[in-house]
This record gives sequence, structure tokens and C-alpha cells, in this order.
Amino acid sequence: MKEKPDFVKYLIYLDALRESGATNMFGAIPYLQDEFPDLSEKEARDILWYWMDTFGKRNKEVIQ
Repeated sequence: MKEKPDFVKYLIYLDALRESGATNMFGAIPYLQDEFPDLSEKEARDILWYWMDTFGKRNKEVIQ
């Protein structure tokens, strides 16, 4: 899954969700679907896995 401009909104949402502490990120799929009802469960899962796989690269300054 390649990052596209319209895809960034999902990453921003997931970053904010993580910061809020509302859920363990493994449970984020329903939150993502509530915020973006047009997403299927598979799409939400794919986005979440992409977010998890790229979190470290996208947030180097946060982790260090």
C-alpha cells in the first residue's frame, strides 16, 4: 500500500488516536471505521497495518 495524499488523513487520525490513549492500537479498526464509515473492515485493517509498519520511520524524532 503506497502513501497517497488522501491516505495521509488516516495516518494523522491514527497518530492522534494513539496519543489519546483511547485504545490499544491493535483495537483501532472499529475506531477507524467509525471516523471513516466508507472504509471496509479489510481497508481499515490494511491502513492500520501500514500505519504500524511505518510508524517508526514517520516518527523518528518522537521515538528518540
